[in-house]
Amino acid sequence: MQFPDGAVVDEVLTLPTLPRFAAVRYDPETPELDDVAGTTRAELDRLPLADLPDGATVAVGLGSRGIHDIVTVARTVVDELRDRGFDPVVVPAMGSHGGATAEGQRETLAGIGLTEDALGCPIDARMDTTVLGESEVGAPVPFSAAALDADGILVVNRVKAHTNFTGRFESGLAKMTAIGLGKQAGAQAAHEHALDRGYVPVIEAAFEVIREAAPLLGGVAIVENFHDRTATVEAVPAAALPDAEEPLKEAADAYMPTLPYDDIDVLVVDRIGKDVSGAGMDTNVIGRYRVLNADDPDSPAIDRIVVRGLTEATHGNGNGIGLADVTTRAVVDELDLDQVYTNALTSNSLSKAVIPVVLPDDERAISAALSTIGTYDPETVRIVWIRDTGHLGEFRVSEALARDAPDAVEVEQWLELSFDDGEPTFSANGE
Repeated sequence: MQFPDGAVVDEVLTLPTLPRFAAVRYDPETPELDDVAGTTRAELDRLPLADLPDGATVAVGLGSRGIHDIVTVARTVVDELRDRGFDPVVVPAMGSHGGATAEGQRETLAGIGLTEDALGCPIDARMDTTVLGESEVGAPVPFSAAALDADGILVVNRVKAHTNFTGRFESGLAKMTAIGLGKQAGAQAAHEHALDRGYVPVIEAAFEVIREAAPLLGGVAIVENFHDRTATVEAVPAAALPDAEEPLKEAADAYMPTLPYDDIDVLVVDRIGKDVSGAGMDTNVIGRYRVLNADDPDSPAIDRIVVRGLTEATHGNGNGIGLADVTTRAVVDELDLDQVYTNALTSNSLSKAVIPVVLPDDERAISAALSTIGTYDPETVRIVWIRDTGHLGEFRVSEALARDAPDAVEVEQWLELSFDDGEPTFSANGE
């Protein structure tokens, strides 16, 4: 596709006078777990492992998310299972991610450090599924054949708010079991029925079928704090799911990274990716769900979002680019539309795959955002510039926001923004 070049854009667009910026630190009080590996080992006592015979094969479901301690927790689970006389095997539990191929799912795991060498066990990434039955909402329940080949199944996942729906449980163990281990077929079936019935009823109904038909042991839940460090590791037996996820989700909600501002004119995001959020950028941070069966949250209210890049670990899967208003040609050139469209069509969330306005470089992209928010004043414009939605401890804000810093936000340095051949540069501008 041919996008307008700089000469065309410059006929109608001029970079407005820029405000001063400030580098700020946001450090709300939040707990952190000291001994992640030790806690993980101890928590496995809560799962019914004693019911398995010596030498039993245990499938460990792992997903595609960039969880801070996922390698530590996953390797500890694998080592502890082996120490207890079992034979662990990792099964990707990520629905259609990785382009819905076995090799793609292996690559996705490798992108977040989860290789056979790092884990110390084989990875069985087959996409084959077996339909275990039909749930009470009328949906088929496909389930990973690789997981079903094992004598026991557990999943390891972070419990957190989901980017498409709200409920008493959201992202976590039940969802990974019902959708992640359902592979592409299970994910598609769940998403289709969720448009009519809602995600929580569909996931819960599928989970009940799986619990009855498969050797499900439960899972290991990770709750992260504001700084994406581990706050809690808790093993939950299958019999206690999904109810046991509710207090874990409440804790995750309390610690969840969010912006300390409710009203923003322009949000600049350096990078999006599946390792940051399933939607590329956390919809709870940006205040945009853009799905058919849920309204957008009331806050934050952000007029324009500019996306500047993709993470390396997302391997071109820019699902979520449609949540932005403006991006650059460089970002679009990075997109692997095979993955983006597979993700969008499987999840029935087409809006996240829509290509926003594409401009030649960062300077023109940011100019477009600032020029389309209504009356512009550099003294009052409210701009937030972040690395990604998973890292909100340090970021930059325009002077209007820096002068009105909320609790736990500290101005560290005043900055001046300039552009060199379309690329942004921040330099010190002392006060």
